[in-house]
Amino acid sequence: MGTFWDDLKLQFKMGDVTTKLIFWNIGVFLLSLVFFYQFKFGYFAYPDWLLLSSDAGHVLTHPWTLISYAFLHASFFHLLFNMIILNFSGRMFLTFFTQKQLVGLYILGAVFAAAAFVAGYAILGSRSSMVGASGAIMAVLMATATYSPQMPIRLMLIGNIKVWHFAAFIVILDLMFILVENTGGHIAHLAGAFFGFLFIRLLQNGTDLSKIVTWFVGLFSPNPSRGQFKKVHRNYSRQHPNRSRFENGRASAPKIVTKDKTQQQIDEILDKISRSGYDSLTKEEKDFLFRAGKQ
Repeated sequence: MGTFWDDLKLQFKMGDVTTKLIFWNIGVFLLSLVFFYQFKFGYFAYPDWLLLSSDAGHVLTHPWTLISYAFLHASFFHLLFNMIILNFSGRMFLTFFTQKQLVGLYILGAVFAAAAFVAGYAILGSRSSMVGASGAIMAVLMATATYSPQMPIRLMLIGNIKVWHFAAFIVILDLMFILVENTGGHIAHLAGAFFGFLFIRLLQNGTDLSKIVTWFVGLFSPNPSRGQFKKVHRNYSRQHPNRSRFENGRASAPKIVTKDKTQQQIDEILDKISRSGYDSLTKEEKDFLFRAGKQ
């Protein structure tokens, strides 16, 4: 059991942003089972201060619900479907863009989808509530499809299709069923998809909306690089090898700064992860990284 949890902690620490988002969603779901699931009736009873309400007044007094709702799910299959799409769309997005941009897109996509949900129900003149990461995930999927529409994906029982085909299929389904069932969910999906499209178009014109989130997070994390592994490269003095230099009146040889054996092994393991993925590591390499991460 200890090894299992150690592997999970190491995968979270060494994983990319997509992996971390999946871990966060699963972790919140497990906590929700403990605190909010009504086993007698078979559903989640989320409190008003966590889920997203269509009441604009409630949102104004509980602004964090514009994000918190996107980490809550109504069922296991709701979570599973969302995480499957987040997994492949997030990794495709990272083929072209940075991890900070993915975080920014995910958070802003969730906020935009929430705002559209509130506005939509205000127009309809009714009230409802919503949970789920679908709007944020649709933003990531549509952003990828907008930037690289011809990128192939492989679907079980279907085979290879282009990413824009998949994104268009989901959008069409949302349009077909928006007034039939789960109206709020379909509004969030379509809003997230539109935001993903808008995000890429603005980015291509030189405006990176993800910097809004980066700036906001920076207010609370003045030193975001603390605790991360850093590669240390060998640095040689540029002085001629046959020439001595004088320090405090004494001759000394050129200094060579080298990384210690521990850091060198960390670099080699990180290189292996970047080439072949975390699963390619041996048990000894995983254990070593885990111990190094605690230092």
